[in-house]
Amino acid sequence: MAVNDRLKTLRQTLDLTQKAFAKSVFISTSFYTQIENGNRNIKDSFLDSISKVYNVNKGWLLTGKGSMFDKEPPDVKLEELIAIFKRLNEHFQNYIIDQVKNLEKIQKKIPQVKK
Repeated sequence: MAVNDRLKTLRQTLDLTQKAFAKSVFISTSFYTQIENGNRNIKDSFLDSISKVYNVNKGWLLTGKGSMFDKEPPDVKLEELIAIFKRLNEHFQNYIIDQVKNLEKIQKKIPQVKK
């Protein structure tokens, strides 16, 4: 498996589209697609960015040896929520906390469907 294949595996593991993954590492979707398809050379600085953003083991990206992540993979949805939450004023932050607590109470009353 080549580096571009491991990038695709990583992206799929993170449950991200090519567009979302490319945006997160500050390149265009078309450029990333070319990388993933093996039509572009991959710069070391690009792999460094991916390693930092997603806590990926750079050795795994380069060789496929070792674990994919240096530590637990990031929860992308949670990180996005936190970033948005931090930009809100205190009033809206408190409102969101109250709403999430209410949703949690409602969810406890609904029978869970197995995925």
